[in-house]
Amino acid sequence: MKTALLLQKLEDRLADLRRRCAPIAQHATLSARFDRQLFRTRSTRLQACLAEAEEHLAALRLAVERQQLPQAAWLAGQLASQLEAIAREADSWQLRVWDSAAPGLARWQRRRLQHQEYERRLTAMLEERQVRLDQEPDADRRQALRNEVVAWEGRLTRCRRALAKIEGVLARLTR
Repeated sequence: MKTALLLQKLEDRLADLRRRCAPIAQHATLSARFDRQLFRTRSTRLQACLAEAEEHLAALRLAVERQQLPQAAWLAGQLASQLEAIAREADSWQLRVWDSAAPGLARWQRRRLQHQEYERRLTAMLEERQVRLDQEPDADRRQALRNEVVAWEGRLTRCRRALAKIEGVLARLTR
């Protein structure tokens, strides 16, 4: 019973932090917000930290269900520390005006998001063509589908190469 109440309180606290952080959740900073031992994410957005805290909450629920007490205790402590850090950050974000991302950085981040969406769509199209190729009985049509698959693979490779370059630029800008 106590465990269920604790999990509910942690979930409520996380929901409250999501609401409090909503205006700044997508705001990037130039320097890291938190220590790497507290959050694994390399993102400087609170949205990524909130997502990681949600992952820890889900893992905590699973550990409690499986009665893995040492793991549950560690996850509970880690999650409590993460929630406290996010709360402090939400309360003090106005003080970090000097640390906001440069306009050039925002442009590169938009390009990264755009290329990630291209990559997702290209992967879906490639998989769809591959399924059609595997199911096609006609030899001529199979050859045409093979050519399409090769073309989609080339596009995906170029997209991933461009995405890697964008990641490199972002890494240099955020150093």
